[in-house]
Amino acid sequence: VQLQASGGGLVRPGGSLRLSCEASGSIFSIDIMGWYRQAPGKQRELVARIFSSGTTNYVDFVKGRFTISRDFAKNMVYLQMNSLKPEDTALYFCQGDIRSSRFNLRDYWGQGTLVTVSS
Repeated sequence: VQLQASGGGLVRPGGSLRLSCEASGSIFSIDIMGWYRQAPGKQRELVARIFSSGTTNYVDFVKGRFTISRDFAKNMVYLQMNSLKPEDTALYFCQGDIRSSRFNLRDYWGQGTLVTVSS
């Protein structure tokens, strides 16, 4: 199983970006998909996640600005980021709790995609 993230880039404060992540390989089902980020000198932190039920969780600092969504048929997860701030600058990682068979659940990570918010 592999996760491939894309969509990062340079954006001005107040701007928007949409990150995408595709899960591929031997996938039986996906329980949770999420986005994490790691700023320079800081630990990796959860940004948002979406469960197979469609339930979403957001950390407080992105509520009202970021939206996570998922295309179950395509094994894709998206992160729409609006009203971006310089403090959102970080390497963003997608993560998935994925089953390669009914009883084989593992977490997988994609490579990071860099988001830089600067004027």
